[in-house]
Amino acid sequence: MLTFYSRKNCPLCEEAKRMLELVKEDFSVDYQEIDIESDDVLNGKFMLMIPVVAREDEVLLYGNIGYADLIEALDL
Repeated sequence: MLTFYSRKNCPLCEEAKRMLELVKEDFSVDYQEIDIESDDVLNGKFMLMIPVVAREDEVLLYGNIGYADLIEALDL
């Protein structure tokens, strides 16, 4: 299970979510989305990095995330 950290009104987050959905169509990948603005600790931790894709608290990707980036980071 992946964790996708994002926030509202973030164009990079919206694009990364589209890429996650495309990967999800092609591979067995599940993720939960968390709005960093709902938690002060997460907001402080990821404010300058979002969007962030993590697995088991390990950051795999952040910033401008593309389809190929996800495939490579997830070893698919």
